[in-house]
Amino acid sequence: MDKRINIGSGSEWEKKVGYSRAVKVGNVIEVAGTTATKEGEIVGINDPYLQTRYILERIADVLKELGCFMKDIVRTRMYVVDISQWEEIGKAHAEFFRDIRPAATMVEVKSLIHPDLLVEIEVTAVVNE
Repeated sequence: MDKRINIGSGSEWEKKVGYSRAVKVGNVIEVAGTTATKEGEIVGINDPYLQTRYILERIADVLKELGCFMKDIVRTRMYVVDISQWEEIGKAHAEFFRDIRPAATMVEVKSLIHPDLLVEIEVTAVVNE
């Protein structure tokens, strides 16, 4: 059986809800839904482009902790509160993935955990060990 590695961010929500920022089993890494929050504050209020960029930077950081890179991402899932903002969200996504081109999904949801959050992203990465 493959060894399981859980990575936490230190967020109070991880213990309250019972989840990890990222989990690696074998060569597969799953990164939990990530929002544009920094030390309890929301980055890029009313700006889906800035929120998306910040989220993808956070995801890149957690992947580095596991010896992985953005090029290893095979799937992104984007949850957005206003699908009409897809171009700004897509623009930021393309800045990270234009050449990588993972499978991607973007769906509109009723709301996220805070009313100022516009985007939440989760990813799957596969690393060659």
